[in-house]
Amino acid sequence: MADIDGLKDTKNFYPDIPAAHDGFHLKGAHQLDWGMRNRLSRVFRPATGRTVMLAIDHGYFLGPTTGLERIDLTIVPLLPYADALMCTRGILRSTIPSTFGNGVVMRSSGGPSTLKELSNELIAVDIDDAVRMNVSAMAVQVYIGGEFETQSVRNMTTLVDMGLRYGVPTMGVTAVGKDLARDARYLGLATRICAELGAQVVKTYYCDEGFESVTAGCPVPIVMAGGKKLPEIDALTMAYNAVTQGAAGVDMGRNIFQSEAPAAMIQAVGKVVHELMPPTQAFDFYLTLKRERENAAARK
Repeated sequence: MADIDGLKDTKNFYPDIPAAHDGFHLKGAHQLDWGMRNRLSRVFRPATGRTVMLAIDHGYFLGPTTGLERIDLTIVPLLPYADALMCTRGILRSTIPSTFGNGVVMRSSGGPSTLKELSNELIAVDIDDAVRMNVSAMAVQVYIGGEFETQSVRNMTTLVDMGLRYGVPTMGVTAVGKDLARDARYLGLATRICAELGAQVVKTYYCDEGFESVTAGCPVPIVMAGGKKLPEIDALTMAYNAVTQGAAGVDMGRNIFQSEAPAAMIQAVGKVVHELMPPTQAFDFYLTLKRERENAAARK
């Protein structure tokens, strides 16, 4: 029997060494539960605190977007280069291999198509299904200034409450309508509201002036939305500016899967996000990978 009289006490509690109390690699997340931080670590690389998220959820209101007609052929080959994938549960179940081990951010709001008022969304996923599919986070559109602003905010807070119950983070996605300016004042308002009401991550657009004030004023990580298709050098420059001004990564879709060389582009974006590679150098990297792919195809 251990610790009886006469036996030497060999225990060592290292009283001269304080217990380690490591911080966390994402701002605003150090007081979250273990499970939620573990899920966030699947989305954001612990080594850099940033992410290259591949957004392919466009079909939930746009239908078969150009580049997403056959996700099994165009997107699945890109998965090895993505830190996380943003998609709908329908695509996750039907098309994404269950061997994909990085983060999944599941689109969890929806309703209207592009033919209707987009801000009239409702929650479109039950938390039990999100947990069943082992997703890393849930994404919900928030239309600050939109016709159904309060309803969309309520969608987000409902998901936040459910997510806290099960340890699943919620990402608030700020939506910019046709009549809303995509400037630092609006983006700062929208992102701060999402964070104040409980979102653990916020996705928003980049703006040329004052973006650093948007990221500084948001107490949780901001992920930059890629937006419409740009020339590759412009997209890489936007990503570089965003992360050097405080963004915790990018969530790009069309600027990757509509590129002439999607695999080369997502790898170049990764260089910018995780290594802070300057845009011109990253563009050269993209061109090199693109040429190698073209040469390999020519030899076949």
